[in-house]
Amino acid sequence: MHIKELFSLKGKVVLVTGGSGQYGQCIVEALAEAEATVVTTSRDLAKAQATAANFKELGYDVHGLSVDQSNPAAVTALVAQLKEQFGCLHGFINNAVSRPMKGYYAPLEQFESSMEENATGMFDLLRSLSELIVESGGGSVVNITSMMGMRGPDLSNYDGTDMGTPPPDYFFHNAGLINLTRYMARVYAGKNIRFNAVSPGGIFNHQPEQFLRNYTKKVPLGRMANRDDIKGIIVLLVSAAGGYINGENILMDGGLNA
Repeated sequence: MHIKELFSLKGKVVLVTGGSGQYGQCIVEALAEAEATVVTTSRDLAKAQATAANFKELGYDVHGLSVDQSNPAAVTALVAQLKEQFGCLHGFINNAVSRPMKGYYAPLEQFESSMEENATGMFDLLRSLSELIVESGGGSVVNITSMMGMRGPDLSNYDGTDMGTPPPDYFFHNAGLINLTRYMARVYAGKNIRFNAVSPGGIFNHQPEQFLRNYTKKVPLGRMANRDDIKGIIVLLVSAAGGYINGENILMDGGLNA
C-alpha cells in the first residue's frame, strides 16, 4: 500500500471526547486533515457544535455531539445516536478528563467526583465504544494519558510559582489508564481492534514564566509541546500505518524522561 494510503483516514468515522479542549482540538484537526469523518463531544452540546462549526468552515467533515460520560444513560444514548447518524465507528480517541481536584489537600469529595467521571464513567464509555467499533468491523482506540501516569511529580517545576501541588487524582487515573490499555488489547484479541495510549508531556498554554523556565531547561528539545506535536502520533495509531501497533504506551515528552 502506498504511504499516503496507509496514513489516510478517508471513509473512517472517528470520535474524540473532549475535542474542544487544548489537546482535543489538535486531535480533531489531525483526524480531519487525514480525511476522517470526526465526531467531537462535550458535556456541553453548544461547545461541541461550536468546535465542529469552526472546522466545517475550513472544509472538514466534523460533527458535534454531547455526552456526559459519568451518566450511563448518556453513554447509551451516544452509542444509539452514532449508529443512527453514522452507522458505524472506526476509531475512538479517549481524551476527555475532568479535574475537580485542585491539590493534595483538596476535599475527599473532589477525589470521589473525579473517580466517578475519570474512572467509572470513562470505562463505561470506553467499553461501549469499543463494542461499537468491533460491530463496525474493527478499528483503533487511543487513550490520551500523561507522562504523569508513569512517574511522580517533579515539584521543582513549581519553584517560584504559586501553582501549588499537582492533584493526586490526575496521577492515579493516568497510571491506571496506561495499564487498562494493555488489558483491553488482551481482552479484545482476535476482534480486529487495537488499543494504544499516548502519554504527552506538558503542552504550552501560557504558563507562568518561572514555571516555563523550570520545566524547559530539563527538556532536551528545550521547549514544551506545541499544537502540532501530537497530531502525527494520533493519525499513525488510528490509520493502517499503525496497524501492527497494539497494547503500547507512547511517551511524547521531548526527551524529558530520557
